[in-house]
Amino acid sequence: MPEAPEEQWRTYDEFAAGIATYRLPNADLSGREFTVTLDDGTTLALRFEDAETVTCNGIKDPYDAVAVREDVFFVNLPHSSVEGEALTVVFSTTTHRALAVRSVIGAEDVEGVPRVSQTFWSGTTGAGTATGEEPGPSRDLIGKRNVYRYSPEHLYEHVYVSSQRYAWQCLEGVQRGHGDMDLSTVWKFQDGLYLFCFREFRIAVASVWLHDLGYALKTTGVFLGLTGDGRSEHSRAGGHIYPLGSVAYPDAQPV
Repeated sequence: MPEAPEEQWRTYDEFAAGIATYRLPNADLSGREFTVTLDDGTTLALRFEDAETVTCNGIKDPYDAVAVREDVFFVNLPHSSVEGEALTVVFSTTTHRALAVRSVIGAEDVEGVPRVSQTFWSGTTGAGTATGEEPGPSRDLIGKRNVYRYSPEHLYEHVYVSSQRYAWQCLEGVQRGHGDMDLSTVWKFQDGLYLFCFREFRIAVASVWLHDLGYALKTTGVFLGLTGDGRSEHSRAGGHIYPLGSVAYPDAQPV
């Protein structure tokens, strides 16, 4: 299939519309309070005021949360206190492990560099003794090929090529026929749960997902990017995972 002309490339807000149709329901964390200590020594003192507002290090922001599993929560803070930034925290109430991702829209385009950058940390919640493996970079998804259904109109295929890149194509939706190879990061949170993030080159957008590749085969995610008219926008996302198979590289291994 020939590459879509630049003028036909859809903006972030166009392809993101409706992409949360099959997302898991929101969770209400009202009254919960704990401090996440990140691996660089930074602390995030979180106090969930109600179902929509959290105070983090003394600053109030909106949040949305999803119980990905009974004891694992995906929490996103689409910052209203800082333009063009978002903080995503994943934590377990059983292992007391956590990870955090900060996504930031850059001030201007730089050729060959995604406009939205991301920084990653592992951490602990301080709510108990941390057990199990510390979250960190993983190569487990390399060679896997999955299809993701986010709504009746959103169907995408992902192929995880290396620890730094993945390939995607839109099978159904406004981006049908479009695809690319973009920068990606995969961290293992615990058995069957993988943080997957991508940063696009063509469009000023990045995402944070938590794939449950265990029994549930569901994914929960968020986007941060610039709309067609240049505004920063946060979007929720989620859906079903359909594994198609995987390959093992027989000789030289990918980066």
